[in-house]
Amino acid sequence: MKKLILTASCLILTVSGAGAADTLAVYQDSLANGLKVLTVEKPGLPLVSFQVWYRVGSRNERPGITGISHLLEHMMFKGTDKTGPEEFSKIVQKYGGHSNAFTSEDYTAYYENISTEFLSVAMELESDRMANLKLDPKEFDPERNVVKEERRLRENSPYGRLFEEMNAAAYTAHPYGWPILGWMTDLESVTNQDLRDYYRTYYAPNNATCVIVGDVKRKDALAMVARYFEKIPAGVRKPPKVTTVEPPQTGERRIKVMKDTRMPLVAIAYHTPEIGQPDTYPLELLSNILSNGESSRLYRSLVYEKQLALFAGGYNDTQTDPTLFIFYSAPLKGHNTEELEQAIAGELEKIKKQGVTQRELQKSQNQLEAEFVFQQQRNNGLAVQIGSAQTRLDWRYLNSYLKNIRSVTNQDLICVANKYFIDQNKTVATLVPANEPQSKGEVR
Repeated sequence: MKKLILTASCLILTVSGAGAADTLAVYQDSLANGLKVLTVEKPGLPLVSFQVWYRVGSRNERPGITGISHLLEHMMFKGTDKTGPEEFSKIVQKYGGHSNAFTSEDYTAYYENISTEFLSVAMELESDRMANLKLDPKEFDPERNVVKEERRLRENSPYGRLFEEMNAAAYTAHPYGWPILGWMTDLESVTNQDLRDYYRTYYAPNNATCVIVGDVKRKDALAMVARYFEKIPAGVRKPPKVTTVEPPQTGERRIKVMKDTRMPLVAIAYHTPEIGQPDTYPLELLSNILSNGESSRLYRSLVYEKQLALFAGGYNDTQTDPTLFIFYSAPLKGHNTEELEQAIAGELEKIKKQGVTQRELQKSQNQLEAEFVFQQQRNNGLAVQIGSAQTRLDWRYLNSYLKNIRSVTNQDLICVANKYFIDQNKTVATLVPANEPQSKGEVR
């Protein structure tokens, strides 16, 4: 065991909720081939979530092969010499477990939620496809057609298409500007060899992290990981770093998307910093205060009080690189997107000048803390927290998250609102119903 493990460390992560406290030990180990292993022992129900996180997503792609990360996720279920096409999930189900996968801008992750006694089954399956994915040309075209159909559904979705066009306008250089699903012409031109090269570059133990959360002993779990993964050699192709930096926006950008829909929509995006930066914590709280649910400021103002909108919301999705804070709203009949844009701007101006009440700030801090803690109650939820943090930044980010959220003041909210919610940092996208007479602001 000693020759397999390069490093070992333990983080004591303490989180406190209303009337409750939970202390988690997150152990980090590494195999000689570079594979990181993060383990949390949660004795109790004999269940475990086993996850493999690869540090590759749409941000690692290039023009010509956009969507390849998501396509490879699909192909990971198409078999090895040991496991036939579509057999992976059936095997997990046979042992009473559940498996799935997901792709984002920053990562691709695979997981099995299974009984602890069958953890070895999950590890054997995952290690096999990490090293021996078949990528049969006969399976490539049918699966690519499946992904192309997903692409068509997105293009036919008025709202989905609007947000893609907004991203493309907001980013002029960084790969966050293209969709996770990729562009249709790239999906049509990508080859099985492109997929094979991408797999060999990014699907290697030194570009992956195993996360194990559940009723396991760290020592036993690590020995099992070593048994199945230590024989896989480190990748011979070092994954290239994403070095493109999105230049600062120097002026407001506006686009219109015309689709066959009867419901207009306005979406407004502001550039914000990447995960772990000090400003992300007040921005997360502002996202909650302004746009989380029917009690949020935007919903109360635009939907209930002014009765301008059918709905209103938003989010700030912190990622590996600087990202976007997005607001959106759809007008009620007799109103238009221009009115909604002005109303949203008015609410932001209030934040810039006055901030929020102490009650709003306290409520938002409590909500974020509760969400953080509740997610950790499930093995899968805690593993996703750890895997996402590790892949985007570092798992230790979780150790200071609640402290940083609790330390945000009203003045912090005022400062970040004035720093980021400015016209030169703004991209506005408007969905315009096609084949209808349009007047100023797309009145419905």
